[in-house]
Amino acid sequence: MERKVLLAIADGLGDRPCEALGNKTPLEYAETETLDMLAKNGTTGIMDLYKAGVPVGTDLGHLILFGYGIEDYPGRGPIEAFGKGMELIEGDVAFRCNFATVDDDMNIVDRRAGRIREGTKKLADALSGMMIDGITVLFKEATEHRAVMVLRGENLSSAISDTDPKKEGLKIKTSTAKDDSKEAAFTADLLNKVIVKAHEILKNHPLNIKRIEEGKFPANCIVTRGAGKMPKIEKITEKLKFKACCIAAEDTVLGAARLAGFETVTDSSFTGNIDTNIEKKAKAAVGALKTNDLVVLHYKATDLMGHDNNPQGKVEAIEKYDKMLKIVLNLIKEEKLNDVIIALAADHSTPCERKEHSGDPVPVVINGKSIRKDYVEKYDEISCSQGGLNRIKGSDFISILLDYLELVVKQGN
Repeated sequence: MERKVLLAIADGLGDRPCEALGNKTPLEYAETETLDMLAKNGTTGIMDLYKAGVPVGTDLGHLILFGYGIEDYPGRGPIEAFGKGMELIEGDVAFRCNFATVDDDMNIVDRRAGRIREGTKKLADALSGMMIDGITVLFKEATEHRAVMVLRGENLSSAISDTDPKKEGLKIKTSTAKDDSKEAAFTADLLNKVIVKAHEILKNHPLNIKRIEEGKFPANCIVTRGAGKMPKIEKITEKLKFKACCIAAEDTVLGAARLAGFETVTDSSFTGNIDTNIEKKAKAAVGALKTNDLVVLHYKATDLMGHDNNPQGKVEAIEKYDKMLKIVLNLIKEEKLNDVIIALAADHSTPCERKEHSGDPVPVVINGKSIRKDYVEKYDEISCSQGGLNRIKGSDFISILLDYLELVVKQGN
């Protein structure tokens, strides 16, 4: 397959008019020479990831952009597990976890165990492989105090409550079933046993004994949230028989990509913030185009600035995103990759005024050889609403891109 698609996703890019920016959105206000050029020479539109007015999370937004429907969403836990390199199988129940500090009565002293950074792999290894009631416990460290846990075995359910009280001074919650099924009751009881067993192991771990001697909070317990059960999901790369790669910093995005069967590339210099290494990211993306049909290039800083209610910071993040795309285009030209479609999208809007995801549509662009051109000349929420793609859903957008790769099955005769 000669044609390639590079999909650039600016996380949380969409916004609303900001008073601090003269009632323009950050994307309208920013200087975006490259993004505007791509819009001017391509076809544009606005996109609702799921449906109009319904906010989505980063995890679901990316799953949709990778070709899945909301019915395929397994919950945050499984996606985080994939993000840490754990390969889940159908029936696994996964959780997001914290290493925490508790007293003798299991009251939370610190939900993040003093924001522990060192030695968490040793703690995770001490927990992973436990067998309780015929169920295997798999455990994997993540960033700082964070971790992921997977329960593997028969008759499990994700319809159980969290054990994380989300506040210091409170006792770890007892997990309970959210429905009347035997599976939910079994899994809730199992999780409570796991919490107790993990505490017994961790409180006597040499690393925690040393932390106490040094006056630090010991990571002597775990708390869980976001249970999700892995459904039967076929990797879209295997289903449609194509190769894909995702360049990203965030575990959630990397997890969604791995679930979909994408190769992933990350690096310590891909920070997920405005100081991310755009040159190295651009090189990685263009390098991946040589051996993949679809390459996703993810950029996180725009979302963080929206959450921080920092309109000027979001403008700066957008302008750095624009520079990254300019580097990408120059490298594509240098490498003489002659038939690359460039697509621009976002996984959701994160308006500064709201400091959270919203259901506002995001602007999209498709640019390349044999792509119809509309009359839009700028890449922003308002201009793109006048474009030839009109207002579409995320599932429509990825279908269009896959059709340019001639991967979509014809319907009818």
